[in-house]
Amino acid sequence: MATPIGVDFGTSNSAVAFAPASATARLLPIEGEATAMPTALFFNAEERRTHFGRDAIAQYLAGTEGRLMRSLKSLLGTPLMQETTAVYDGLVSFQDIVARYLHELCSRAEVELGQRPSQVVIGRPVHFVDDDPKRDARAEEGLRLAAQSAGFRDIAFQLEPIAAAFDYEQRVTRETLVLVVDIGGGTSDFTVVRLGPERVAQESRTHDILATTGVHIGGTDYDQRLNLERVMPLLGHRHIGPDGREVPSGVFFDLSTWHLIHWQQTPKAIAQARQLRTNYKDRRLHDRLMTVLEDRQGHRIANEVEQAKIQTSITGQPTSIDLDVVEHGLAALLTSEDMDQHLAALLEGVTACAHACVRNAGLRTGDVAAIYLTGGSSALRPFQHALRKTFLGVPIVEGDLFGGVASGLAYAARARFGATARR
Repeated sequence: MATPIGVDFGTSNSAVAFAPASATARLLPIEGEATAMPTALFFNAEERRTHFGRDAIAQYLAGTEGRLMRSLKSLLGTPLMQETTAVYDGLVSFQDIVARYLHELCSRAEVELGQRPSQVVIGRPVHFVDDDPKRDARAEEGLRLAAQSAGFRDIAFQLEPIAAAFDYEQRVTRETLVLVVDIGGGTSDFTVVRLGPERVAQESRTHDILATTGVHIGGTDYDQRLNLERVMPLLGHRHIGPDGREVPSGVFFDLSTWHLIHWQQTPKAIAQARQLRTNYKDRRLHDRLMTVLEDRQGHRIANEVEQAKIQTSITGQPTSIDLDVVEHGLAALLTSEDMDQHLAALLEGVTACAHACVRNAGLRTGDVAAIYLTGGSSALRPFQHALRKTFLGVPIVEGDLFGGVASGLAYAARARFGATARR
C-alpha cells in the first residue's frame, strides 16, 4: 500500500512527517535523531559524493574541497533554476539539485517507514514571489518537476500556514479563530482560519480559511541585513574611496545572501573584485575582502552571523561574530539594540502583512482568539516583540517551530490520499 507523507521543504530547514490512519502525525528522524535537517548540500570534490544537512555544512566548514548549496528554495521561480553549475560529477542545473535533495528526503523517509513513499503533499508559501502570479506559478511547477524527478508519483501542494493550522487544530478543544504565523527562512505567511474538534474530519476546509497573506521576507533576509550592517563594513561596504565615492556595493550584497555567495567565489567574480582596489582609500579593507573571496569564507561568515543572531535573540546579551578566518583577532559585535535598529524596517513589513490578513478576513485585531507561531524564524525575539506591540492582548502560542508545518502536511496527505495504519 502507498504511504503518503508530508514534506516541508524549507529555505533553511526541511522536515518530513507521516500520519497513520486515525493517529497523531509523527515527524520522521531524517538526520540521526533530528527531525529537522538543514536544506543544504555539499558536493565533496575529494570523495566525489554528496553530503546533506548538518553533514554538508560540517564538511564545508572543515575546509573540504567542494561546493556548498543552501537556500535553494529562494531560487524557485527565477531563471537561475535552469542554469547549470559545476560540481564533482559535471554540470548540473539548480532544478536537478533541488531534485537531489528531495530524493534524499524520500530515501531517508523510506528507512523509517519500511517502504518508499510515492505520494506526497509538499508545503509552499502563500507567495513564492511577491506580486508576480506567473513567476509564482513557475516556482510551484519547478518544485513539482523536482519532486517528480525525486521519484514521487502523486504530488499535491498545501499552503504552509494552512498546514500549520491543521497541526494546531489537533490541540484545540472548542471552535476558535486563529491567526497562524509561519516565519521561515525565505517567507512570512499568515492565515486566519476557523478551527475546532468538530471540523477536523471535514473533507473540505475551504470555508474555514478566512484569509491568507504572505510576504517574501524571512530569516535569511534578517541574516543578510545583519551581515551587511555589522560585517560587510569591515570589508569595505560603504567605504568612501579616494574619489569621494563609495566602493560599489554589489559584491557585499551577494556575499551576504546565502544563495548568491557562491557566485562571488568564481574566478570571474574574484578578478572583478581585485579591480576594486583603486576604489579603496584603506587598502586593508580590500585585503580582507579578497581573503574572504579567495579562501571561500563567505558561507562560514554567513553561518557566524546567523548563529550570533540566534544567540543574541535567546540571551539578550551581546554576541561576538568571529572573523578570525579573515584577519587574526577580527570580530564584529551584535547587540539586541543592533537587531532592533537594523531589522526594524523588515519587521514592520512582516507585521503589516499580519494585520492585512486579519483585515482581509473582515475581522478586527481583538476578534482573533490566539496567534499560533511556527517556522524557525518566528522564535526571533525582536519579531515577537513587534507582534505583541501591534496585537495587544492577543495570546501568542509557540508551536513546534521546525515540525509543525510538516505534521500539518502529513494530515493533509492522509486526507487526500488515505493512509496505511503502519507504525
